[in-house]
Amino acid sequence: MDELSLYDYSLPDELIARRPLPQRDASRMLVVNRAQGTIEHQHVTDLPGHLSRGDALVFNNTRVVPARLTGVRAATGGRWEGLFLSQTEDGNWRLIGQTRGRLQPGELLSIHPAHQQHPEPLQLRLIQREPEQGMWLAACESPGDTYTLLEQYGTVPLPPYINRPLAEEDDWTRYQTTFASRPGAVAAPTAGLHFTPQLLEQCSAAGVRQEFVTLHTGIGTFRPVSASRLSDHSMHREWCELSAETATRLNEARAAGGRVIAVGTTSVRTLESAALAAAEAAAPASLAAYQAETELFIRPPWQFRAIDGLLTNFHLPRSTLLVMISALAGRELILAAYEEAIRERYRFFSYGDAMLII
Repeated sequence: MDELSLYDYSLPDELIARRPLPQRDASRMLVVNRAQGTIEHQHVTDLPGHLSRGDALVFNNTRVVPARLTGVRAATGGRWEGLFLSQTEDGNWRLIGQTRGRLQPGELLSIHPAHQQHPEPLQLRLIQREPEQGMWLAACESPGDTYTLLEQYGTVPLPPYINRPLAEEDDWTRYQTTFASRPGAVAAPTAGLHFTPQLLEQCSAAGVRQEFVTLHTGIGTFRPVSASRLSDHSMHREWCELSAETATRLNEARAAGGRVIAVGTTSVRTLESAALAAAEAAAPASLAAYQAETELFIRPPWQFRAIDGLLTNFHLPRSTLLVMISALAGRELILAAYEEAIRERYRFFSYGDAMLII
């Protein structure tokens, strides 16, 4: 199960969802039952019927920032394009980008506004190259709060397969969950995109708890796996947090017989990272407060400690996310489900349909 080639499938290009449906909760939902090995065709609005009183849905409340930046190298006039990744404790910016030629420490990048007029470009001074390929530490020389500046100069960092050179007005709202509250992600937790306030209310009315974790999805979500063996792949780091209060409520829910259903692979990664840390610390409960940059790569034969089910979107071939859900439901069942989804013309990837694994 260590060969990346085992987690592959062929997807017709026309099944890639490059625009969202008019309604968030109008997506189809493929229901995969792990115990029975069955596959059913339903809709996201049918989700409450699969949940029981006392279950807990766990969402990622990260907020996508307008992280995509374009500009020029002040010294050469050459075009530069890249992403804001994060901010250090001392206020510097971590960036990744591409340009012709070789960047040098001390260079100035002049960033042009992506959408609106602004009298002055955003000035970023490169400080040093980071160990990860293409990554730099830079000082922002323009006055203002980081996220305010990104709103003024950046644009939504849509995945490459959407094939849209610049985010459109609809993307600013639809590539964001309705409950996003903590800015820091460069990609949306896409399973959460299906939820409307009405659907959340229906889940609450059914006695289902709603809990939130945070994982700021990073650049690794856009990068393909280059190693042929999973054991040789270096997983990207992503900052995540599970609060003590949320951990306590989830422990109580499972102790009372409820299930923990993660909404999205980012929620899974946060919960399983926290559970692994608790186990290594011999903590009395399966979950405890956790805040760290996780490098956890969930792959077969991973033993899940924190979740009982997952609502997710359909993932790219040969990706770490396809490997993760194969660890949860079994590679053969997942690939059979993907074949069924393709046959039934489901919509794939970020703006696409959903899969519920129970």
